[in-house]
Amino acid sequence: MRFDKFTQKAQESLTFAQDALEEFHHTELDTEHILLGLLKQDDGLVPRIIERMGLSPHTIKNRLIEELNRLPQVQGERGTLQIYITPRAKRVFDLAFDEARRLKDDYVGTEHLMLAISEDREGIVRRIFDEFGITKENIYAALQKIRGAQRSSDPDAESKYMALERFARDITKEARAGKLDPVIGREDEIKRLIQVLCRRTKNNPVLIGDAGVGKTAIAEGLAQKIITGDVPEVLKGKRILSLDLGALVAGSKFRGEFEDRLKAVLSEIEKAKGEIILFIDKLHT
Repeated sequence: MRFDKFTQKAQESLTFAQDALEEFHHTELDTEHILLGLLKQDDGLVPRIIERMGLSPHTIKNRLIEELNRLPQVQGERGTLQIYITPRAKRVFDLAFDEARRLKDDYVGTEHLMLAISEDREGIVRRIFDEFGITKENIYAALQKIRGAQRSSDPDAESKYMALERFARDITKEARAGKLDPVIGREDEIKRLIQVLCRRTKNNPVLIGDAGVGKTAIAEGLAQKIITGDVPEVLKGKRILSLDLGALVAGSKFRGEFEDRLKAVLSEIEKAKGEIILFIDKLHT
């Protein structure tokens, strides 16, 4: 079995699964440990798939931990126990490769492992999936909404799915939910910002100032005006997204990974057809 054809996130999930074996003093790697490894990736694809189904990854993870605590334990020092892979776990890996081929993907990702796990017809995972109504069909449906026509073509594939959701925060959404503080004393700056954005050309404003003077607050003030409709017609209904450059760079180990993530972000913005205003915080860094 070629684990080098697994994405970084898939390999990381298997490391988490092995850690779970030691944590629960188990010696057989089974489907429930693989699932726990997938659920432990808070920034991973599987929790997002589950959220798309209207379920809570945290609730499912806790339910799984309850079941794992009921399994027989083998006493021994951490790291000294011999680990075995059950036939069911081996079948999950084989099915994951099959799913990757079926979806025309070059690498096996966490989504393929999740789809393969859903084929398990008995045991803890089957009971939990039945309890929460998780089926292979609704996993596919949620995955389609997240991935669209994208393919797993490199080891960092998962980070490019819904790149804007992963690497940016929706300031207008926060304004609509009442999560932003009122912006006071910045009316002139916000007005000037609106003037530049409404130009047909040269409409990319840059906010200059020392740290802490309120550059981000100006963007938040504009978002609040968009929500209340207190902007010119050309800006009504627009979304302001704040790009997190730190998150974009974090974890990029291979050559070109940062550029690929940035391209994925720009591609999603382009598909929005002018409905998104991108705010790049800490641009100077």
